[in-house]
Amino acid sequence: MKTFIKILFVFGVVMLSAFQIIKTQLAVTVRDELGNTVEGANVILFETEDDYNTEKNSVATGVTDAKGVVKLRELKPITYYVIARKDDKDNSGGGEQTGKLETNRINKVTIVIQ
Repeated sequence: MKTFIKILFVFGVVMLSAFQIIKTQLAVTVRDELGNTVEGANVILFETEDDYNTEKNSVATGVTDAKGVVKLRELKPITYYVIARKDDKDNSGGGEQTGKLETNRINKVTIVIQ
């Protein structure tokens, strides 16, 4: 019985440390006005509205993959301003802000460009 308790304890410690390994992340899916995912869209994150408006001081950038997704890692658990753009399409006029990200989680957001 003591061996079982020790194994259970070690398993619990390993599981707890595994949860702490995940850094705060954001998976951004970019879709067009028809709902199709967009490959090759540039995604830029900003911490402040001023930086967003001037497109300066970005904190993370990436390009969407074949599934229309880009993963941005090691972020602060705050609300971000987002620019998603491909060719002449972007998300201006709606969907420029994320909700507050949850700490040590893979947060998800979908941005529509038109």
